[in-house]
Amino acid sequence: MIKLADNWVDYKVIATGNGNKLEQWGAVCLLRPDPQVIWHENFCLEKFSKLNAVYLRSSSGGGNWEVKKPFADEWVISYPLFDRVLKLSVKAMGFKHTGVFPEQSVNWQTLYKIIKSKSTGLIENSQIKVLNLFGYTGAASVVCSLAGAKVTHVDAAKNMVQVCKQNSQLNCTSNIRYIVEDCNVFVQRELKRGNMYQGIIMDPPSFGRGPNNQPWKLTDHICDLVKNSSKLLSKQPLFFLINSYTTGLQPSVLQNILKMFLPSGNIQVYELALPTEEKDIILPCGCSGLWNL
Repeated sequence: MIKLADNWVDYKVIATGNGNKLEQWGAVCLLRPDPQVIWHENFCLEKFSKLNAVYLRSSSGGGNWEVKKPFADEWVISYPLFDRVLKLSVKAMGFKHTGVFPEQSVNWQTLYKIIKSKSTGLIENSQIKVLNLFGYTGAASVVCSLAGAKVTHVDAAKNMVQVCKQNSQLNCTSNIRYIVEDCNVFVQRELKRGNMYQGIIMDPPSFGRGPNNQPWKLTDHICDLVKNSSKLLSKQPLFFLINSYTTGLQPSVLQNILKMFLPSGNIQVYELALPTEEKDIILPCGCSGLWNL
C-alpha cells in the first residue's frame, strides 16, 4: 500500500531525476540529493530558473549548499491539519536536511485523528501521554500536543531538540517535555521508573550515534528497541508507530516486528510517497508501520 502526502499547500516536488529532487518550500526552491531517484531527469534541474540553492555532495563525505539566488536563513511553512494550521520552521541545514519531512504529513493526520477521537472517555482522569523517540525537530510531537496529548520528545541531538522547542512556540503549544538523550538509554530508564504511555512513535535513523558516541544501526538494534519500548505501553494503549527511511527495508519487515512485540490489534504497513508535478511520477519516501486497537 502507498500513502501519498498530497495535502500540502506550502510544499511541492517540482521535478526529479539523476539522483536529485527539485522542491518548493514556500517561497524557496531547493535541489537536494535523493537516493531513491535513480531515473533520468527530463530537464537540467540545476538550471531551473527559480532555484535558490543546490546541495552538493563531497567525495569525502557530507557536502555543502551552493547558493544560486539569496534566500532567508530560516523561514516558516504551513500545513492544513484538519481544524488547525501546523506551522514549521525550515532551514537549509548541513547534510542536505531542512528540518521537515513532508511525507510524514500522512502520519501526522493519523496521529492527530487518533488522539482527538480518544482524548475523552478512554483515558480515565488523565491526559493521553505520547512518547516520541528520535523526535528530530518535533513535527510529530507538536501535532500530538495540538491534538491534546502530553508529549515526551526524545532525541540525542541537542540542536534538533531546540528546533522542536521553536516549532512548539510557533504553534502556541507548551505541553511537550524535551529530553536530550540516547533513546535506548531513555527507554531503559523509563522502564525502571515505571512510566507508561498510551502512544509511542519512533523514527530511527539507519545509522547514528548517541550523545556519548553510542553506535546505532537500525538493522541490529530495532528489534530490541521495539521490544523494550512496547513494555512502556499503558493498559489502555492507543498506537505504536514506526517509521523507517532505510533503503531496502520492506514494509513487511515492520509488520513482522510489530506482530512479534505488540499485543493483538490492527496493524497497517505502507510506503510513504510524495506527488510530483511530473506526469505519473511519485517520489518514494520510506515506509511506516502502525499498530492500534
